[in-house]
Amino acid sequence: MSSPSPAVNPSPAPPLWNTPPVARGGGGVFAAIGIVVAAIVGLLVFAYLVAGLGPSSLAIGSVLALVPLIIVLLTVRWVDRWEPEPRWALWFAFLWGAGVSVAIALVVDLGVQLAIAFAEPGVGPNEAVQAVVQAPIVEETAKGVGVLLLYAFSRSHFDGPVDGLVYAATIAAGFAFTENILYFGVALAEGGAGELGATFVMRGLFSPFAHVLFTVCIGLCVGIGARRGGGAGVVGWFLLGLLGAVLLHAFWNGSLAFATDAIGLYFTVQVPIFVGAILITWFLRREETRVTRTRLAEYGAAGWFSPAEVEMLATPGGRRQAVAWARAQTPPRTATMRRFITDATHLAFTRQRLVTRRDAGRAAVDEPALLAAVAAGRAALMR
Repeated sequence: MSSPSPAVNPSPAPPLWNTPPVARGGGGVFAAIGIVVAAIVGLLVFAYLVAGLGPSSLAIGSVLALVPLIIVLLTVRWVDRWEPEPRWALWFAFLWGAGVSVAIALVVDLGVQLAIAFAEPGVGPNEAVQAVVQAPIVEETAKGVGVLLLYAFSRSHFDGPVDGLVYAATIAAGFAFTENILYFGVALAEGGAGELGATFVMRGLFSPFAHVLFTVCIGLCVGIGARRGGGAGVVGWFLLGLLGAVLLHAFWNGSLAFATDAIGLYFTVQVPIFVGAILITWFLRREETRVTRTRLAEYGAAGWFSPAEVEMLATPGGRRQAVAWARAQTPPRTATMRRFITDATHLAFTRQRLVTRRDAGRAAVDEPALLAAVAAGRAALMR
């Protein structure tokens, strides 16, 4: 079957639309309910931390936990800047990781401890089993469900592996933030400043991306499933990603628990894993650039963009020049230019969904709205 042709621009210059463009659909009700529920659970987890650590240890742990959180979120923002995800989805992802995922892990851990105490009184849980088996399975499942929910309720914003990477990394960043508060607070309470410093260096500086690396396996797989057609098949991809996340998490924890030379293992095993993740991200970013150029060129052939505009919108250098031009105008039009670039990028990936017939019904609704937004954005820039 041939690919659907893009809408032909009815005039040599895109029309100035008199009505505001329709917003992209998907996720409105889920956003409101999901964010509220995740925030409430997060507050309950916060209350648990206050009771367990005390206000002073909690405050110090929270400040220190901000360091790795900022490092991770700035990296995620860099990855996400080509086709930015909606703010509500990122807020939900962070709150799910920081609140709901942690709550699930805590409840399961409590249940396991009670079950062991009931079955074998006086026998505590095996810490090695907890680290290598229980924690990877429970934590990655809890985080992964958040990724799956974002796909289920916001498919029009879940275009492929990069989107899955961004959502999974944001969930993992939230989880690691709360977990770091707990670890830092306990280290301070039990070992003083020296123990806190060592824990901060290991968790906050040496391995801020640990949880991200695990959960990204899920995000990438769900994104691949979404790009290959979505539907029930995504569940299979989710399970495959979950398996990868659990195994990587177990390997990471096991290496820390059983290694005699933790520093040597860090540089020979864990650093290469991180470098591999960087290379995968770089490849996926290049693929996003290729899709953007290809699809916008098709709209250019239909009269919506000039060749120079396609080059501007589909290359990092072109985008930088466009933003610099907008910033130099009087008054500055930087925000308008960024919105124009974002709408054009969303349009390219909507076209990709139409061509691949993935969620084509939703894409057919999004396309005219985004064409209207692009036309209105150009008009605003040229005034």
